[in-house]
Amino acid sequence: MANTDVVVTNEGIAGAILLLRGQRVILDADLAALYGVTAKALLQAVKRNIARFPSDFMFQLDNQEVARLRSQIVTSKSRGGRRYAPYAFTEQGVAMLSSVLRSPRAVLVNVEIMRTFVRLRQMLGSNAELARKLAALESKYDAQFKVVFDAIRELMAPAPKRARPVGFAPWEPKK
Repeated sequence: MANTDVVVTNEGIAGAILLLRGQRVILDADLAALYGVTAKALLQAVKRNIARFPSDFMFQLDNQEVARLRSQIVTSKSRGGRRYAPYAFTEQGVAMLSSVLRSPRAVLVNVEIMRTFVRLRQMLGSNAELARKLAALESKYDAQFKVVFDAIRELMAPAPKRARPVGFAPWEPKK
């Protein structure tokens, strides 16, 4: 019996969406966790229905992509973990999973994933529209408003991630 009591949040789904090969995808392990199954069971269901998953719905990561993910997620290379490269599912691949996984939880999770993909697309579209409108306004007005436009562009840009220093700071000499 499937567990449908677990709540799946949009933030959890949005955090699982990655940008690989120019497409927004979710990895098989993240999908399995959302659906409440093992990655092995999810991939077995997919492989039993492989004709439903062409290369634009699902693809396996290459060694460079795996290495980049491994460095971002900080997983072990030698012990434990996966013995094969993970699969990435595009939005269409996730939609196709609804025909393969038929549990009540899978249906609920699939609906939320589709809603999250739509919200993400809307947010990206509205940000692009805002940037276009700002460029039009900037070309219309003269240089006296350049400072204002620069400030707005700075606010629109994502905040830079600052790396935390590694190690301890040396002791300061006593005065």
